[in-house]
Amino acid sequence: MWIPTEHEKYGVVIAGFRGTVPHGLSLEIGDTVQILEKCDGWYRGFALKNPNIKGIFPSNYIHLKNACVKNKGQFEMVIPTEDSVITEMTSTLRDWGTMWKQLYVRNEGDLFHRLWHIMNEILDLRRQVLVGHLTHDRMKDVKRHITARLDWGNEQLGLDLVPRKEYAMVDPEEISITELYRLMEHRHRKKDTPVPASSHHLFVQMKSLMCSNLGEELEVIFSLFDSKENRPISERFFLRLNRNGLPKCPEKPERHCSLFVDLGSSELRKDIYITVHIIRIGRMGAGEKKNACNVQYRRPFGCAVLSIADLLAGDSKDDLVLKVYMCNTESDWYQIHENIIKKLNARYNLTGSNAGLAVSLQLLHGDIEQIRREYTSMFTHGVSITRKLGFSNIIMPGEMRNDLYITVERGEFEKGGKSVARNVEVTMHVVDSSGQILKDFISFGSGEPPASEYHSFVLYHNNGPRWAELLKLPIPVDKFRGAHIRCEFRHCSTKEKGEKKLFGFSFVPLMQENGRTLPDGTHELIVHKCEENTNLQDSSRYLKLPFSKGIFLGNNSQAVKTTKESFWITSFLCSTKLTQNGDMLDLLKWRTHPDKIAGCLSKLKEIDGSEIVKFLQDTLDTLFGILDENSQKYGSKVFDCLVHIINLLQDSKFHHFKPVMDTYIESHFAGALAYRDLIKVLKWHIDRVTEVELHEHIQEVLKAQEYIFKYIVQSRRLFSIATGGQNEEEFRCCIQELLMSVRFFLSQESKGANALSQLQAVFLSSFPSVYSELLKLFDVREVANLVHDALGSLPTVMHGDESLQAVKLQSIGKTVESHLYTNPDSRYILLPVVLHHLHMHLQEQKDLIMCARILSNIFCLIKKNSSEKSVLEEIDVIVNSLLDILLRTILEITSRPQPSGSAMRLQFQDVTGEFVSCLLSLLRQMTDRHYQQLLDSFSTKEDLRDFLLQIFTVFRILIRPEMFPKDWTVMRLVANNVIITTVLYLSDALRKNFLNENFDYKIWDSYFFLAVIFINQLCLQLEMFTPSKKKKVLEKYGDMRVTMGCEIFSMWQNLGEHKLHFIPALIGPFLEVTLIPQPDLRNVMIPIFHDMMDWEQRRSGNFKQVEAKLIDKLDSLMSEGKGDETYRELFNSILLKKIERETWRESGVSLIATVTRLMERLLDYRDCMKMGEVDGKKIGCTVSLLNFYKTELNKEEMYIRYIHKLYDLHLKAQNFTEAAYTLLLYDELLEWSDRPLREFLNYPMQTEWQRKEYLHLTIIQNFDRGKCWENGIILCRKIAEQYESYYDYRNLSKMRMMEASLYDKIMDQQRLEPEFFRVGFYGKKFPFFLRNKEFVCRGHDYERLEAFQQRMLNEFPHAIAMQHANQPDETIFQAEAQYLQIYAVTPIPENQEVLQRDGIPDNIKSFYKVNHIWRFRYDRPFHKGTKDKENEFKSLWVERTTLILVQSLPGISRWFEVEKREVVEMSPLENAIEVLENKNLQLRTLISQCQTRQMQNINPLTMCLNGVIDAAVNGGVARYQEAFFIKEYVLNHPEDGEKITRLRELMLEQAQILEFGLAVHEKFVPQDMRPLHKKLVDQFFVMKSSLGIQEFSACVQASPIHFPNGSPRVCRNSIPVSMSPDGARVIPRRSPLSYPAVNRYSSSSLSSQASAEVSNITGQSESSDEVFNMQPSPSTSSLSSTHSASPNVTSSAPSSARASPLLSDKHKHSRDNSCLSPRERPCSAIYPTPSETSQTANSCFAKWNVTSVPHSTRDSIREAEELVGPVPTHSETRLAAKSPNLSLPSVSQDRRMLFNHVGDGALPRSDSNLPGPDKAVNTTPSSWSLDSGKEARNTSESGKLISPPVPPRPAQTASPARHIATVSPSPAGRSPMKGSVQSFTPSPVEYHSSGLISNSPVLSGSYSSGISSLSRCSTSETSGFESQGSEQAVTVPSYSVSEEPVRKESKTPPPYSVYERTLKRPVPLPHSLSIPPATDPPALPPKPQLVRPNNLENSSRRTEQVPRPRPLPRKVSQL
Repeated sequence: MWIPTEHEKYGVVIAGFRGTVPHGLSLEIGDTVQILEKCDGWYRGFALKNPNIKGIFPSNYIHLKNACVKNKGQFEMVIPTEDSVITEMTSTLRDWGTMWKQLYVRNEGDLFHRLWHIMNEILDLRRQVLVGHLTHDRMKDVKRHITARLDWGNEQLGLDLVPRKEYAMVDPEEISITELYRLMEHRHRKKDTPVPASSHHLFVQMKSLMCSNLGEELEVIFSLFDSKENRPISERFFLRLNRNGLPKCPEKPERHCSLFVDLGSSELRKDIYITVHIIRIGRMGAGEKKNACNVQYRRPFGCAVLSIADLLAGDSKDDLVLKVYMCNTESDWYQIHENIIKKLNARYNLTGSNAGLAVSLQLLHGDIEQIRREYTSMFTHGVSITRKLGFSNIIMPGEMRNDLYITVERGEFEKGGKSVARNVEVTMHVVDSSGQILKDFISFGSGEPPASEYHSFVLYHNNGPRWAELLKLPIPVDKFRGAHIRCEFRHCSTKEKGEKKLFGFSFVPLMQENGRTLPDGTHELIVHKCEENTNLQDSSRYLKLPFSKGIFLGNNSQAVKTTKESFWITSFLCSTKLTQNGDMLDLLKWRTHPDKIAGCLSKLKEIDGSEIVKFLQDTLDTLFGILDENSQKYGSKVFDCLVHIINLLQDSKFHHFKPVMDTYIESHFAGALAYRDLIKVLKWHIDRVTEVELHEHIQEVLKAQEYIFKYIVQSRRLFSIATGGQNEEEFRCCIQELLMSVRFFLSQESKGANALSQLQAVFLSSFPSVYSELLKLFDVREVANLVHDALGSLPTVMHGDESLQAVKLQSIGKTVESHLYTNPDSRYILLPVVLHHLHMHLQEQKDLIMCARILSNIFCLIKKNSSEKSVLEEIDVIVNSLLDILLRTILEITSRPQPSGSAMRLQFQDVTGEFVSCLLSLLRQMTDRHYQQLLDSFSTKEDLRDFLLQIFTVFRILIRPEMFPKDWTVMRLVANNVIITTVLYLSDALRKNFLNENFDYKIWDSYFFLAVIFINQLCLQLEMFTPSKKKKVLEKYGDMRVTMGCEIFSMWQNLGEHKLHFIPALIGPFLEVTLIPQPDLRNVMIPIFHDMMDWEQRRSGNFKQVEAKLIDKLDSLMSEGKGDETYRELFNSILLKKIERETWRESGVSLIATVTRLMERLLDYRDCMKMGEVDGKKIGCTVSLLNFYKTELNKEEMYIRYIHKLYDLHLKAQNFTEAAYTLLLYDELLEWSDRPLREFLNYPMQTEWQRKEYLHLTIIQNFDRGKCWENGIILCRKIAEQYESYYDYRNLSKMRMMEASLYDKIMDQQRLEPEFFRVGFYGKKFPFFLRNKEFVCRGHDYERLEAFQQRMLNEFPHAIAMQHANQPDETIFQAEAQYLQIYAVTPIPENQEVLQRDGIPDNIKSFYKVNHIWRFRYDRPFHKGTKDKENEFKSLWVERTTLILVQSLPGISRWFEVEKREVVEMSPLENAIEVLENKNLQLRTLISQCQTRQMQNINPLTMCLNGVIDAAVNGGVARYQEAFFIKEYVLNHPEDGEKITRLRELMLEQAQILEFGLAVHEKFVPQDMRPLHKKLVDQFFVMKSSLGIQEFSACVQASPIHFPNGSPRVCRNSIPVSMSPDGARVIPRRSPLSYPAVNRYSSSSLSSQASAEVSNITGQSESSDEVFNMQPSPSTSSLSSTHSASPNVTSSAPSSARASPLLSDKHKHSRDNSCLSPRERPCSAIYPTPSETSQTANSCFAKWNVTSVPHSTRDSIREAEELVGPVPTHSETRLAAKSPNLSLPSVSQDRRMLFNHVGDGALPRSDSNLPGPDKAVNTTPSSWSLDSGKEARNTSESGKLISPPVPPRPAQTASPARHIATVSPSPAGRSPMKGSVQSFTPSPVEYHSSGLISNSPVLSGSYSSGISSLSRCSTSETSGFESQGSEQAVTVPSYSVSEEPVRKESKTPPPYSVYERTLKRPVPLPHSLSIPPATDPPALPPKPQLVRPNNLENSSRRTEQVPRPRPLPRKVSQL
């Protein structure tokens, strides 16, 4: 049976449990569980990480922990009773664990590893705490480390700051808010602004001395030197180096490491230097040879200097190498460091070029104990301590020092009878009174143990040596008396013996007989001469001699007269026990000289403070002893001395001695009677405050009042103890009288800053310190009343002395902080006077920082939920006195501008935060009774209104984000809890007092505004919190947003008809609230919108205002990241349900639908904008939203904003053309008027004309950058018209020049023609604006199909690529996935007129081919009926699909949606006609170019002729004969008679063209190509015979053929000249490189053309890069060429016709294979298989070509091989590559000249005997085009792109699919068999309208196969035969455009279309084959004329009118 647990409530899982039993709960190790019930070894409960799932688990898997239970029962809460630090550690580590892994994912490796180390450290420390074996101090230390690491981790991870008290987390509900604020502020300050260390230390480590001439031991001496005062400021660090320059004792770090301690901040400046003196130990001269003697001397070696400022930049631990210098003369050695510092270069030089001292230096900051903690290893290993000279800045009591510093300065010696000066060495000893040398009391410096004697260094031949060596003599005090220093002087010989001869000595006693030590300063000592063997052991013999000049001992003065030699030393004593001051000694020995007492007391003030504090206790005993002896005589003087000593301790240098005085008072003071005299003298001084001459003295007395009272109180206690409490009343009366004097003194009003106010300020500053002393003798209430009276007597005048007011407030502050105020009884007495003064200061807005501190302290004492009566009364007093002024103060300080300085700003924030915390504390303490009393206290509604407005405003300020630092979530939550509680109280007052007739809009608006920003606070958005944090917040406060939301709803419902005042103002704020992802809040708030709609409907009959406001706010809010799909659905469902029964339901549903659709688009837009880089999705989404605002919402301002967002996106993506079109949208909203426009976006305030001008110029600039110069020209003309109308000729000139420059760019610069791709987006997972739609996209420069596919897949990484081009079914549309269908399409140009004109350069035509394109097409071949394996042409049909867009490309986007699809089928015969037409055009163009010498190289023509003739011989054209000329076909297809005739004509025409081409070829063919030419001629006769054609020689010879050179000027001006191959007239107008068609082909077109041509010659299907060094485009297949009319011709997918050359044949088969498995499914061009080469795709044709060639032909091939090398088959290398003498055309020529052909090889073949990869199966162009599909590409070389047909096809058309009506040519022209044979003369149109232009590779990525290229052919470009007359007139077949529509012209062009289309005209008949007259064609580009799209003439030509959506009536922008 399951029993509820009593004690087993909480545990930790110690073994994982899978929960496989029924009702089992799955648990992991480390989970914490709460246990509810138990039963037979099982527990039932839940894991705390997921409390909603309950289950059972084994009890032995759980380790139980102690816990306490709150709210026992169903909602019980279990809290573990472990240490709070452990609890915090556990929860924090769990939170960190998740975030730590995220760091790894985000690749933040550094933080990841650091956090890992910190977590491990915390876990180790946690184990130590859990073990419980730590001492109290160690536990405290461990907790300090834990909390420091927790805070660091929280800060690094951006988590909240945790308030702590003594290392434990505090519950904000258990302490006052002011205390919480202080804890937070303390931790924040600690984190942000580390306190600058006042103490600093320099760590020095000697590494080595690097010098080439070492070999002797060295001494290195470090010290710190003040160059400003020219003195050392530290002791010396002394170490010895061996002969190699390394430390002698490396195993002892203290011997080569030192810490220079106690450097003050004032000593970290650039004139403090580290000086290093180096002394060598060895021979006298460094270069001397070794001699017999072993005597060694200390000799100068070098010096190095480093400024300490060089270390301040950073604590670098890198070794420094200091340069070592040597003085030029040894006599300057004592000041070498000064010379180096002063850079007196003449006095020193480098010791050696490579000499350097390697040291490690590091500055450490903090007190020495902190350094010991932080650098424990340094002290563990050992480091010597080098002190400052003398005492540190702060003298600590108990510090024991007795150091005498002696500096050996210099000496003056005689020669001593020698010719040269002496080499003097000084030896020093310390000798005691008995004459014994004291051992080890001479210290050379830290790092070296003290020695018994000192030897100076020796200066060579110097009688006046200067040493300046500093020594420390740490002699104990007991050995100081009677000791003296003896210095012996020896001459050091440089002879072989090297002996040292004594010649004199000096001495100096350390203490005089009266007890005074050797005074500080320089002493000139007498040098007493002596012999070498003089015995100085008996000191008594010389101590009687004088030691210093001017100071004698005894009467023996004769020695002074005889000596001329002197020795100088400087002494400095640093002792805490000995004094050099005689006055101090006299005072301490006052009893021996009673007559000197008065003088000693007077001189006490003159004694140095350090001397007084050294003997503080003795001095105080002396003073009180004198007072006891004779208080009448000396009372006043003793009092003055006591005041002096007390004030001395106020000095920062001695303030550490205050505890010494406190200890003295408590333990050693014995003056039981002193209190009487002290009270009397103190009162005497206070009563005389008005006497000006005493002011300074009284000020000193008042400063010392704290310790005077301490002495009074202690004295009285001692007296009471001694007498049993006698004279108590007398004492009380004295104190009362004293305090009455104080009150009178304080009540004196001072006029300005006079002496009296200064005295009052001094008294008040120290008065609060007296309270604690008074409490030792009086009751709390008595003291409180005394203080109340004293503070109450202060004058209330606020305009007096500013400093006095500040001190008065400080005194009140100290009162509040005192022990007296903490007692509730005394607090109630003191509170009124404290609040009175606070109120006055707050009212004047003075001393706010102090006021805030006092208030904080007041509230810190009032705990939360204190229900004691005294507390409630205190709150009453505070509310009545301070609430109003507190609100006003917060409003005042927050409305001020923040100070600029960082320190001031911090102070400003502090004071604001403290006032806020005080207000929150007060409000939290207020109960219902307090609120009721407060609201009742307002006498009028106006007062209540003002109060409510004030408090609502303050609350709005409190919840500003900047009010508290961002990681103060705890503080924010507490503040919000107080605010919502207060608002709930005040909302009742609002309802009761300000509704109905008393309605006040302002106060209600303030209320709603507050509620909205409260809900929207970042700190309340629980969805952003971690689960654990969210749980804690919900447990403690609940979801405060829902509470406030319910309150808003309730208050809204109470408004009634007053709701209309808030419509539409509150729509935006309420909408913002509903966007918060909190379901309960949304359910509460969304119905308010229904209410608003209802009231608005009642008022105005509609809710346009509601709609407008909703739409405006939705955009801004959703762009900020608010709202989601759930909200959209909830908004829709709730409101639709609400309006079901309304009369205005229909309009409501419309509004809701509009808003919902807008949300869909905005959510898509927001999702797209989250991406990093600009991609098509972003742009497409912006276009969708922009159009929505324009068409559906008609929101002009939003429309313009999104225009500019789109513009910015285009600029970022470098889509300059699209950017120009986009900005044109805004431009078209403006007029050329002077109407002023307001400032908007980035536009300044300006007139409409100026803005439109600026836009025009910007658009022109972008068109220029996008190389869309024609559009720029139109805008140039428009703006030029404006300049001209204003006579602004300066700008007009500039504009005309700009226009001219654009024309130049059209003619001179290269333009790449883009490819176009059709993209279908299928599936529900796509954004709304793409879902189940198809688009045509304009590719980037050089972008081919594969690159585009990859880009799309990168943009949609989750999309599935569809491998076919069939229309998807409904399952795909509705799938919860993303499907992409991509293939290339071909543009159909609109402006056919320009393209058909003769003589227009390609530079111009290329623009019209790819701009302003509405229609695109792609072809798909398929077989109808039974497929003939022998001749696939018989059943090969083409399905041609035309796509019509909603807007033309290019436009405001790179892609536009397809509006309409038109599908038509082309019969095999129509296809064959188109193939031949295109090939004939290509041949004519090449022949023309060759004839006019436009090509430098004849190879293109050679290849083209070879391809056609060779293919024809091998069956190319013959296949058409077999298919369509047989009797069976003619009988079965009687309707195709005309077409069959046309096909026959084209074949004959091709034969004529070939014959003429061969004649031209023969004229220009180089010698090495003659064999090939001969072979071509032979094969041509074979071809003619197969076609049944006779000789054309007569025709060819007589035919006047003229080929224009492509220049309009040439066309107009040249005279028709009859040309034959033998007499060709060449007119070289341009170099081939500058030819108009040159350099404008994309890489794809080049590669595809080249590959086609080369393969035609060689029979291979490879791309042409091997021959022409051109890279084939990925998008060009072995079949397709650049302008494939069927870039997508394939059986399984349209794109497979454009398949990569890498695709194998097995991947190119019929759509029957589309159902194969993915492994077997063919790869289309959409997703090619890059591993396979193009050769395999065409290998079948290679075999077929060879096997099907007749023997005679094979013989001719062999013959050609013998002449020019083997003619390769399809699988071999190209002929062009194998012929070294074959001159190849330049790249620019290649771009222009390489064309494909159609020949015999175009026949399909599918040999069942071939292996799989080699089969040419199916209908892909590779399976039917000749030469592995290369000839198929030729079909793209046709004329203009013509619209696809609309069935049924007209009976009389040359190509029904093209809807071209044929005008039947003359019979003579139709059949060469009838009449005379016509000559062949191409039309002058043909050069520019041939494949090079109409199918320019710039238009598309690849050429089409022969089948698909029907679409390429324009009949106007297909020439017929010239009839042969007497004047050789040329007649041509004429073809006119049918009446069926070419394009849906009724569509209104978009407002952003800069292209102005001219009216459609019927295509004119082709020009005469002779050169046209000069007047025709006109020069291009023509001046564009604006033609309105709704022109009647234009629309009347269409049989089919599908209206394009027109833009809304244009509204002139107000922006």
